[in-house]
Order: sequence, then C-alpha cells, then structure tokens
Amino acid sequence: MAENAEAKAIARYIRISPRKVRQVVDLIRGKDVREALAILKYTPKRASSPVAKVVKSAAANAEHNYEMDKDNLYVAECFVDQGPTIKRFQARAMGRADVLRKRTSHITVVVKEKTAK
Repeated sequence: MAENAEAKAIARYIRISPRKVRQVVDLIRGKDVREALAILKYTPKRASSPVAKVVKSAAANAEHNYEMDKDNLYVAECFVDQGPTIKRFQARAMGRADVLRKRTSHITVVVKEKTAK
C-alpha cells in the first residue's frame, strides 16, 4: 500500500440544500468511520442518511481498492459543494409569481488509514 493512500466517494445531485447538509458533515469531520456512522445514525436530520451512505461507500472503496484495514479508517476530509439549482415558479396573489429554488448538493468524503505511532 502506498504512503498517504486515501479513498474517496462522492454523491452528486442530492436534493437537499448544501447549507443543511454541511450541518451534518461538520459533525463527523476527523472522526473514526465507526464513530462517524454511529453519530449519523442518531442525528435527527434528513441529510444524515445520504451522508452515511457516502461514508460507507468511501470505507468500502478503501477496503476493496486499496486494501486498507477498515478498523483503522477515519474521515480525513468531508465537504459539500452546491450542485445545480432547479428553478420552479409558485403562483402568488394578484397574478404575480415567486421563484422557488430547489437546491442540490454534491457530498464528498475522503477516508484515510491511521498511521501506527
């Protein structure tokens, strides 16, 4: 295995606003993968299930593609980028219209293996 090997997973076009997903992602940054999944399991936010799915995928990528030990993995990086915004109109009083912005997110999680010290 190469030094500083990392595995990553990306979920794109998730139909939750990036601001809401960032609240959940901030909880797990720097934590062990097992601890991160436990935190996400008991976090009462809608974004916690897609984030958990990406963490599991990154851990599986690390184990399968780079032969890392899944017990030594931690969340090295995780961030949320804004995806395309779907625009819809909502009818308002007196013939007016308001724009509804349905925002999407791209969730990225990078896991690394802890070095033995």
